[in-house]
Amino acid sequence: MNERVKDLLFDSFIQLSAFSEENAHLAVDYYRERYRELGMFENRVIAGIPQLLEALQCQGYKMYVATSKPTVFAEQIIRHYNLDTYFQHIGGSNLDGTRSKKQEVIHYVLTQNDISPDRAIMIGDRKHDIIGAKACNVESIGVTFGYGSEEELRNAGADHIAYQVQDIQDIVSRVFIK
Repeated sequence: MNERVKDLLFDSFIQLSAFSEENAHLAVDYYRERYRELGMFENRVIAGIPQLLEALQCQGYKMYVATSKPTVFAEQIIRHYNLDTYFQHIGGSNLDGTRSKKQEVIHYVLTQNDISPDRAIMIGDRKHDIIGAKACNVESIGVTFGYGSEEELRNAGADHIAYQVQDIQDIVSRVFIK
């Protein structure tokens, strides 16, 4: 087996399932095969998100995606749900496992788009989003209507907590006073 870079998915199979490295690599391959064919579209857009993106765009905010998902999948998902027109750039991990940590992805998006960390805010629903933002000196909004709990987001050090979609617009407007 070729030596491959380990990523978050690989690490999860090792930590949560106690797989050997060889089996974890196989599990990642099987997971991505199914994900590519079907899994990436087994979700839905949270109610109010398209309207939020439209409102922020109309207010002049530039929006970017920083995801641990492989970029190729993230682009397809965002296009599938007709959200691609809202984002300037979609940055994710690479299929070879590189740039898979959230901190690396956030840094990449900031660097590729010449964005100063003090002019950015990371919005995420898991501790990895908040930890990555902190590591990049980016303010963060933890959202409780995703996969993570308020406790997880607070423990990770979220600067702000959004309990509903409208809270995001309110927080962004306060953080970036025009």
